[in-house]
Order: sequence, then structure tokens, then C-alpha cells
Amino acid sequence: MEKVNFIKMEDGTAEEYLFLDKLEDEYKKDLPNKIIASLERLEDSLSGYQISRLDHVLQAATRAHQAGESEQWIIAALLHDIGDELAPYSHSEMAAAILRPFVNEEVYWVVKHHGIFQMYYYAHHSGGNRNARERYKDHPFYDSAVRFCHEYDQNCFDPEYESKSLDFFKPILERVLDKPLAGDAEHQARYGS
Repeated sequence: MEKVNFIKMEDGTAEEYLFLDKLEDEYKKDLPNKIIASLERLEDSLSGYQISRLDHVLQAATRAHQAGESEQWIIAALLHDIGDELAPYSHSEMAAAILRPFVNEEVYWVVKHHGIFQMYYYAHHSGGNRNARERYKDHPFYDSAVRFCHEYDQNCFDPEYESKSLDFFKPILERVLDKPLAGDAEHQARYGS
């Protein structure tokens, strides 16, 4: 079977869905390579800084690695701006959506909201509200988001900093993305675990 016969999902057979599941599993195995390719495209995006967006996220991930952060946090630092290319108005949410099945709730929440938290460092220079993050002051992950943006975002634009390469981070990325966490809602709905 190279293609299914149905044109409406409700008409698919168990055999067809088993076939599609196999193809989807093979497709998902290549996710780390797709993410690496997307990160590589950050090399040419959003000019004006002293370094590229790729260099920025490599610097963030290197700092997280050198600080002894968990692999989830290292990959969060590596992917936190991956949405810049396709979601310039919601880059944080795009990055968080990619990470969601593979990281704990805290890492997910911090990445999802880092765009608001990073505004603290610059929004007042362009008429924005640098204290927009205060709406989350009572959230249990507020301090983690402040720390993440301070240690692995706002300070990661140094052209003299020696970052690790994407090749260095690929095995870590592969481990983090190896399989969804059991707590992921879509995984639970599909597989019941």
C-alpha cells in the first residue's frame, strides 16, 4: 500500500491507519534533523545585531550547558527563538509548541512566555511596557522565566563569546526529542499512557 484509498478520514480502515501510523513514526524520527535545518536558517534572519540569530541561540544553549542546566533547559535555550522565521508575532508560542511534548511544564511555560519577559530589557526604549511580565508575578514559574531571560537570552549577543556548534547540541536534542513525555495530552489521547 503506497497510499490510502479514503478521501474522508471517517472512511479509513484500520489497515490504512496502521499504514499511516508507520509512515508518521518514520517521519517523526527525523524531527531533530528538521529542527537543525530550521535553526540553520536563523543564520540569515533578523539582521542588525552583532551576531546572527543562530549565534544567539547557540550562545544561549552553550551558557545553559556550561551552567549545568538539565538537557531540557539546554534545548529550551537552543530552540527559544526558532519561531523567529515563521512566527515573528508569536515566536515564543511557536517554540513552546515544538517543545511541549518533550519537556516538563515549567520549561514549556517559560519558553512560551519568554517573549513577554525579555521585553523587560528593551520595551521602554520603544514605547512599550517593560513591566508587562508583572501580570504573571504570582505564577509559580515567574522566577524561572526571569532567570531564563536574564541568563540565557538578553545577555547572548556577544560576538566574542565562543559557543558550541549545532553538531555539539545535536545528540542532546535527539535525546530530549526521543519520545514524548507520558504527560503530553496528545500522546495520552492517542496511546492512553
